[in-house]
Amino acid sequence: MIDKKEARLRRSRKTRAKIAELKAIRLSVHRSNCHIYAQVISACGSRVLAAASSLEPAIRQSLPNGGNVDAARRIGQLIAERAKEAGVDEVAFDRAGFRYHGRIKALADAAREAGLKF
Repeated sequence: MIDKKEARLRRSRKTRAKIAELKAIRLSVHRSNCHIYAQVISACGSRVLAAASSLEPAIRQSLPNGGNVDAARRIGQLIAERAKEAGVDEVAFDRAGFRYHGRIKALADAAREAGLKF
């Protein structure tokens, strides 16, 4: 029997394979119960061009809880700013098998509003 995590990872494989086939820079998102993480990864998949997470000390001081929609919005804005600084305007959104809903959607919408295209 497949457990919840294994099912999510299985869903994510198809997306990652397609993004690798397109040779696109990807915005990879991971969420845990307490925090949310985002990375912009190069097309070859070996370099992280920009990263942001609710674990960073500056973010933790401004947000009481890293595992909610407000934190996801803040991380979305931050990752878009850092990606732009690294010279990245367009990315493929890799939600890592998580449903496009709640925190994942909030992060994606905030990144789009901050000027990242996907």
